[in-house]
Amino acid sequence: MTDGGNAAREARELLRREAQITKVHHVAVVVRDIEAATEFYGGMLGLEIETVMPIPSDRVTIAFLPVGESKIELVCPTDPSTGVARFLDTKGEGFHHVCLEVEDLAAELTRLAIGGVELIDTAPRRGAEGPVAFLHPRACHGVLVELIEAPGGPAWAALGYPA
Repeated sequence: MTDGGNAAREARELLRREAQITKVHHVAVVVRDIEAATEFYGGMLGLEIETVMPIPSDRVTIAFLPVGESKIELVCPTDPSTGVARFLDTKGEGFHHVCLEVEDLAAELTRLAIGGVELIDTAPRRGAEGPVAFLHPRACHGVLVELIEAPGGPAWAALGYPA
């Protein structure tokens, strides 16, 4: 007979074994000025600027800069009332979140919810580079975690991304 502690450890191990994280997709840095930030990362550090685009639904402008198999995402709020703007005001420029790629985002969100992880998004939503969902920093030891579905996964068609 196992005690509650052993059962909880066994459940956590089962959930951990089923995790489907395949890579770090990007690390996001919040910035006050997207032009100054892209000049620094692109000019001074010599990184390629893959894209700069507004994301009206999130009220930010972002830039992606590939580094090996991952990317750096620069995030600049365009509306002072957003969570990103409040984050910038209280914490200043710097690390904002880490994005991990998964094969099936909806399945991963279900697995995490069953495991008791506090989710910001309970279902995949449209992101700049594919279906995304966020996990609450309270559940992730103070770090905002974004999950993104790998290209061609099941949420892509459901959210209207091209095949």
